[in-house]
Amino acid sequence: MFYLQIDDEISLKLLEKKEAPLFFQMTEQSRDHLRQWLGWVDYTRTLKDSKQFIKAALQKYEEMSDVVTLVWYRGTPAGSLALYDIKWNNYSASIGYWLVKGLEGNGIMSRACSGLISYAFSSLQLNRLELRAALGNKKSRAIAERLGFTNEGTLQQGEWLYDHFTDVVLYRMLAEEWKH
Repeated sequence: MFYLQIDDEISLKLLEKKEAPLFFQMTEQSRDHLRQWLGWVDYTRTLKDSKQFIKAALQKYEEMSDVVTLVWYRGTPAGSLALYDIKWNNYSASIGYWLVKGLEGNGIMSRACSGLISYAFSSLQLNRLELRAALGNKKSRAIAERLGFTNEGTLQQGEWLYDHFTDVVLYRMLAEEWKH
């Protein structure tokens, strides 16, 4: 099982089946906050939905195409951080994250991402990470920029969110650019 200690306060642990109630509760607690930017929120309406998501995530972990983790902050679940769509033939992957409402501004996700990026480049030997964030999602974009991701451009109407398209900024980080 995947576990990564980031610092004294933060760790990443592979999302497991037994954590489905916790994961669902975190989603419920932050539903309105997350829904503004993430298209999967409305597909997670019941505990069963969270169980199905975790089952699929664990299958992808076994296939080594995704690593979906819970972010733990001071012993409390704080959000989720994932390497997904790992393309071993291209040495690339995408990174995605969300934080429970009310925990923003503590540097939690920036530190967690920094640790996962180091893992991706050093342990997995990936060369390119991509991060996508809605153009209007200033907090998520600030994390990418703080970590040194390069803005490669805006994907016009790049994502469908419930009843409208939203523009998405595509960021990238190359292994040779990682300074941490």
